[in-house]
Amino acid sequence: MTELSFFHTPRSVAVIGASDNPDKIGGRPIRYMTTLGYTGAVYPVNPSRPTIQGLPAFGSVEDLPEVPDVVVVGVPGQAAVDAVTTCAELGVRGCVVMSSGFGEIPDPDGRRRQQEMVAAARRTGMRLVGPNTQGLASFGSGAVLGFSTMFTEAPPADGPVAVVSQSGAMCSVPYGALRRRGIGVRYAHATGNDADVGAAELAAAVVADPEVRLLVLYLEDIRDPASVERLAEIAARRGVPVVALSGGRSAGGQRAAASHTGALANETRVVDAFFERLGIWRARGSADLTAAAELYLQGAATPRERSDSSGLAIVSNSGAICVLAADAAADRGLDLATFSPATRERLDVALPAFAATANPVDVTAALMTDSSLFGKVLPAIGADPGVDACVVGIPVAGRGYDVAAIAADVAAFARGGDVPVAVAIAQPEIGELFRRAGLAVFDDENAAVTALAQVTRHRAAAGAAAGRAPLSARRYAGPTDTLDEARSLATLVGLGIECVPVTRCVDVRTAVAAFEALGGSPVVVKGCTAAITHKSDMGLVRLGLADAGAVSAAAADVLDIMAYNGITDGSVLVAPMLSGALEVMVGAHLDPVFGPVVVLGAGGTAVEVAPDVQVLLPPFTAEEARAAVGSLQIAPLLGPVRGSAAADLDAWVDMAVRLGDEMVRPGSRMVSADANPVLLRRGEGAGAVAVDAVVLVERGARS
Repeated sequence: MTELSFFHTPRSVAVIGASDNPDKIGGRPIRYMTTLGYTGAVYPVNPSRPTIQGLPAFGSVEDLPEVPDVVVVGVPGQAAVDAVTTCAELGVRGCVVMSSGFGEIPDPDGRRRQQEMVAAARRTGMRLVGPNTQGLASFGSGAVLGFSTMFTEAPPADGPVAVVSQSGAMCSVPYGALRRRGIGVRYAHATGNDADVGAAELAAAVVADPEVRLLVLYLEDIRDPASVERLAEIAARRGVPVVALSGGRSAGGQRAAASHTGALANETRVVDAFFERLGIWRARGSADLTAAAELYLQGAATPRERSDSSGLAIVSNSGAICVLAADAAADRGLDLATFSPATRERLDVALPAFAATANPVDVTAALMTDSSLFGKVLPAIGADPGVDACVVGIPVAGRGYDVAAIAADVAAFARGGDVPVAVAIAQPEIGELFRRAGLAVFDDENAAVTALAQVTRHRAAAGAAAGRAPLSARRYAGPTDTLDEARSLATLVGLGIECVPVTRCVDVRTAVAAFEALGGSPVVVKGCTAAITHKSDMGLVRLGLADAGAVSAAAADVLDIMAYNGITDGSVLVAPMLSGALEVMVGAHLDPVFGPVVVLGAGGTAVEVAPDVQVLLPPFTAEEARAAVGSLQIAPLLGPVRGSAAADLDAWVDMAVRLGDEMVRPGSRMVSADANPVLLRRGEGAGAVAVDAVVLVERGARS
């Protein structure tokens, strides 16, 4: 990763296509730099004017008194390409190309011009941001190398947040939201087409700044996961949380129609797993990018260790808010903390006899006559080892309340501990007083609980991500061969995965013999061919056959169907009929962008209609796979049910780990594997067995 600090603190900047009108695109960078404290040299380049916005203008970049560190390009088409080429030849360190009409449009000439521009930059090592970029803004230095209108609508102020986005709009939106709430933004960067410098690379550069304490990131797509990994590594090392919004579209995300896993591990699920693995919080919309910003910046950067009894504490001067906040916590899967006896004793001393001292804590309207109640209650709650977050609800205050004293007490509590505090205040004017005290204030208890849930879970995910191995670099985009079911099952057995024993039969006689060898127990007869993977759709699966006549008829029928469909090398499989277990699935495939992916979830035919799956990116541990199982909708069914034992999750998890290990193994030729259904038995050590499988391998690979 190249050093990019010259974009943030350039000694000199030239603007090609500079305008005397400060509201035009070519005029805004000059206006911003001359009014926002930039101390370097600014060189307008425009051959038609002697001065621009009071500065001497130059006819070309070659006429400048020095080679500038950075050049902002605001001329269109081929003129932009020529400008970039000239800058590269002169030794300019970086160009920011605001002009559009390049790789972002479905025009071969536009793509050609962009490629020509990038090639010119790379010949000399010059770095290029854009084209089609709104530009870069570094408010710590005043170097505003762009044209965003938002900087006039929401005046800049340096601060602890960095915003980096491929999209100009999705740079301006979170920037504006933060500034309207009084939060300073140190960087507001939009990278446009990412033809050279990508958003993740630029984000890694800004997150290394010791003044940055929160990164807001928007990615149109993820072309280079390794660059996001590097960003996450730097952010984790500095303890900077990263909140990201991404469309999650990996090019060519569906590997093959034969692979259930390719469809189940859709791009959104894979990006979720990717961000989770890196400790990045994935926002679900633009508002989510900044919804919890104040909490992230509050200062409780190192959360206390969680225990089984850890949870949320709720304190309010309203019983109704206590109830509603508890409901909101339940909706978001947050447990309420159970106070220790010592905490209850301290609360009994601090509060009136009629106040509720269990969690939630209702200090009642006594707050009006005793403004110190929060100052007494909150330290007691914060000292409780079972409390890992706190909501303070103040629905009514104002005349008759010492609001300043209350705000000071809550702020002191928030600053002094390792428990994040969200304050819910419905009255805007009262909320503003608490904001000025440095508190994270929300309009209602629902928003406060939602933000706390995000921050606490994000911190837990970031902690879990620490020390994880980097993602596998294994990729494959070539042709594949589909193994028939017998070979697919044998491949899984070779990995140590238990599979139903099958006998391949070439005709009716051998099928009957296979049935008789199983002692007359009910069997399954299936067509076996690599040409058809969804066999039940063609009537190639017959279940519960209990006599030789039924086996003979089924085998003959299945062979006839395959022959009718032009399958000349088809055979039949005879396998014991297994039942009485939960149907689950496990699969793996190579995503063209993210590499090896493992999926596990509910199995059977319902997987295509209403998928209930979780995605993991290997390598992963058995504990991580078990946690993924716990997030499934079917998770409650896996425990003891009406006297029956819990399902043998260890056996299922072991399958997932083995598949993941194979997908990242150097020399592996496996491209995709589906085991569905897997019959998951109940009882410790009862095991799990795959009864159907499809494996895809690299073309020509032996199995």
